[in-house]
Amino acid sequence: MTMPLRQSLTVARYLLRQKLRGNDKFPLLVELEPLFACNLACAGCGKIQHPADQLRRRMPVEDAIQAVEECGAPMVSIAGGEPLMHPQVDVIANELVGRKKYVFLCTNALLVRKWWDRFNFTPSSRFAFTIHLDGLRERHDASVQQAGVFDEAVAAVRWLKEQGFRVTTNTTVFNTDTPQTVIDVLNFLNDELEVDQMMISPAYAYAKAPDQDHFLGVNETRELFKKVLAGGNRKRWRLNHTPLFLDFLEGKVDFACTAWGIPSYSLFGWQKPCYLMGDGYAASYAELIAETDWEAYGRGRDPRCSNCMAHCGYEPSAVLATMGSLRETIRAARS
Repeated sequence: MTMPLRQSLTVARYLLRQKLRGNDKFPLLVELEPLFACNLACAGCGKIQHPADQLRRRMPVEDAIQAVEECGAPMVSIAGGEPLMHPQVDVIANELVGRKKYVFLCTNALLVRKWWDRFNFTPSSRFAFTIHLDGLRERHDASVQQAGVFDEAVAAVRWLKEQGFRVTTNTTVFNTDTPQTVIDVLNFLNDELEVDQMMISPAYAYAKAPDQDHFLGVNETRELFKKVLAGGNRKRWRLNHTPLFLDFLEGKVDFACTAWGIPSYSLFGWQKPCYLMGDGYAASYAELIAETDWEAYGRGRDPRCSNCMAHCGYEPSAVLATMGSLRETIRAARS
């Protein structure tokens, strides 16, 4: 199952406008990082390795809104760090929803219930909490290096759904996973928690991540996902991916990286070339597009990309390939 119909139509109209205007590079979704600080120190994460003075910074609301408006993307993922540690993250989210953006607030969920009274979030078809869950209790707590996180995340999902919010999940896969551990967590999220949609992606080998031993290689990723997605699971699970991206994970098709499709804006500016790699920053989105050597990145081009099959680089490639093919468009609509 792909994104909701209304959201799909919004994205389709946006893509058509880009084509009619002759734009060859444009954002589908912005990764907005209004802070770097986090209340967890996950072993596979390279996003919190900043000096203390940078971890104390918080992006002004006006800067966040201006960046999203400047690039014009129809969707925004508010990440971090832990975005609920930003005292005005609700203002950012509400302002973007008011501008008819689809907003996903990515959180480890530890602060959802604890700090709820500090915020003013409102249920909307354009807004969702995206909860990070890498596995069932033992695996997830080991991944985030703190006991009890899984149970609180599950409780937060149920509580948010009772409040009328859309809830999606994000699961990152490492080489410590087996097909069964991935199937188990997706079955739980789909059938027991009944989240609205699920996203799954192999972890990117962050150079600054504390744990460098458990990232998947390309062949490992393909073999894992062939087994995970077998037996009708692709159709049964409410996955927030295009069929072509799932084909890509299984090795049925291959794509070049479309890093410009999901650009990242943080406290330092527009990150080159993507959310996962830091080769400098641009002051504006126009500068990011014009001055980044996009052809230098991707598997077979930059050794840092050699094992990357992450969503942020290859889902845009799959979306563009889908929209460029009538057969794939029909297939996506039916999935």
